[in-house]
Amino acid sequence: MATVRTVHALNFIRKFVLNSALFFTPLYFMSLGWTGWRMGLAVSVFAFAPLLVSFPTGLINDRVSIKGVIRGAIVVQAAVVAALAWTRSFPVAVLIFLLLGATNNALDVSVNSLYFKDETRIDQNRKYGLYAFWMALGMSIGVMAGGPLSQFSGFRALYIVNALILLSGLFVLRGLDHEKFEAVPLRAYGPGLAQKRTLLFSVFIVVLALHWGLETTVYSPFLRTYFGLDNVRLALYITIPFLFLALTALLFSRLRFDERLNRKLVPAAMLMSGAGLILMVRENVYLSLAFRILHEIGDGLLAALVVIFISRLFERRTIGGSAGLLLALQIAGQACGAIVFPLLGARAGLPAAFYAAGAVLVGNALFGYVIFERQRY
Repeated sequence: MATVRTVHALNFIRKFVLNSALFFTPLYFMSLGWTGWRMGLAVSVFAFAPLLVSFPTGLINDRVSIKGVIRGAIVVQAAVVAALAWTRSFPVAVLIFLLLGATNNALDVSVNSLYFKDETRIDQNRKYGLYAFWMALGMSIGVMAGGPLSQFSGFRALYIVNALILLSGLFVLRGLDHEKFEAVPLRAYGPGLAQKRTLLFSVFIVVLALHWGLETTVYSPFLRTYFGLDNVRLALYITIPFLFLALTALLFSRLRFDERLNRKLVPAAMLMSGAGLILMVRENVYLSLAFRILHEIGDGLLAALVVIFISRLFERRTIGGSAGLLLALQIAGQACGAIVFPLLGARAGLPAAFYAAGAVLVGNALFGYVIFERQRY
């Protein structure tokens, strides 16, 4: 159980910092006079960086050390977040986002591996529902803290404080259980990755991840320009739906695991996510917020369901590298979204980006219905 508690604490801290910093960085770039394509390029670099490190990180997790990777990634990421406080040059910002993307992915893959490999006996819905809950809680509180901090103390204070909070994760690592490893040959990864159900699931999660690119580039500027929200009210708008995401994951953790029910929940959750994204484009900010909550309820279910199905696709000894590869594919989807949706927003208006991303998710709900009806997970 020490490993489980350590993972939840790490997830809370790292998601607190990442979302507190990233959701307000587009506004920081706007204050520097940067155009939409620059914001899109910087965030797409953040998203593409994991393609270089995701699978190798998983291999290290399977063969050598998880704790060592987490410790190193925390230290480097804290330094990178702090460096944002003095960044005014676009090329420097691109380099920073490259390092931020790589270290964030190293944390994602390593913490995932730690949790997947943990052998604590617990109902799968409860195990992965709580996993999603602590991440979502960190996201929501991080954004809520970031709004007032950036509004009243400035962006420099925002980045420095978040770097210090991230370093606190080093103390959490002390409670990590002893790691056990075995030699895993590369050929052992092939059978799990080459399965038809794995390939179809990979397509599904890549399409799901496209709208993450929208949220890390267009979301905050949309709220600022469309509703005229200051940083505090913008943070409140983002935080309230995130709390519903966390609550949804927590409620899901109370459901007893049922493979058939979980498979049926996937397309329903995707449909809610897509519909909420489309309908949140309203002139009335309160009506928009209500539909944004619908979107996050769908995402809360998906956050738990996706990790459950990943845990069931692969053997325990190879799940580090295999799950790392799937995460890299998701990040590739996010990177594509970070390029396409800002360009669409710049050409056709920011609401058009939300309509397009929502339509993609609705289409993915239909695809999800088909594959989860035909494949066992």
